[in-house]
Amino acid sequence: MKFNELQTRLDAALEACWRAGKITLEYYQTHPLTETKSDGSPVTIADQRAEQEIRRLLAKYFPHDAIVGEEEGASPPSANGTWYIDPIDGTRSFVCGVPFYGVLLAYEIERNVALGVINFPALDEMIWALRGQGCFWNGRRTHVSTVTELRDATLLSTDFFAMDKFGSSAAREKLCAATKLQRTWGDAYGYALVATGRAEIMLDARMAVWDCGPLLPILEEAGGRFTDWEGNPTIHGNNAFATNGHLHETVQRILNATAR
Repeated sequence: MKFNELQTRLDAALEACWRAGKITLEYYQTHPLTETKSDGSPVTIADQRAEQEIRRLLAKYFPHDAIVGEEEGASPPSANGTWYIDPIDGTRSFVCGVPFYGVLLAYEIERNVALGVINFPALDEMIWALRGQGCFWNGRRTHVSTVTELRDATLLSTDFFAMDKFGSSAAREKLCAATKLQRTWGDAYGYALVATGRAEIMLDARMAVWDCGPLLPILEEAGGRFTDWEGNPTIHGNNAFATNGHLHETVQRILNATAR
């Protein structure tokens, strides 16, 4: 796909995430009615309306592109590429009135995630990347940190104890013992912190494709790495971790050596 076509899609993605973010703010810290989906995760009217707005804009600008969204499912595949939507990544944080939630959007063409956008509406932070053009945080070029030792690293996870559930308690214990600081600044925000040099490692024991969508291009264009726990750079894995690049092999060895 030509660069100008990708740039047009990036511009549309930025607009879509901004508009969807404004919708979420209408419900933020208002104790919105929350339902539980079949997988046990929460959903609110803000999730639904935000995804509908993104879908409306994508259908307007790119009617022949495919769309996969967390709340409204998948359209038929298309040779024109596929958009992945997570209207509120971190719905549990959103419901609690905590600002660490994001609107996620990514575009994939021929198995290459060409662009990714994340809007953190309550924090007024936007981060995006276009392949070969760098990663940007609120309009400024951003990069991962230069930390090279685990003992100096900040380790993040959405839920460390979820690793126990999926048989990775030994990895959790070893990584927490080896790193300088451990925090649950999780969901997409944790990956954004790595991309912007504010943390070094972020990991999740379970992920869906819409959770991962924009993370791969954002981390790579910032100079870091985003893979599944086996080291594959993909948004289609069942788990994921990101690092500043310097620590990736070390973290992966720990994850693999301690796997059940």
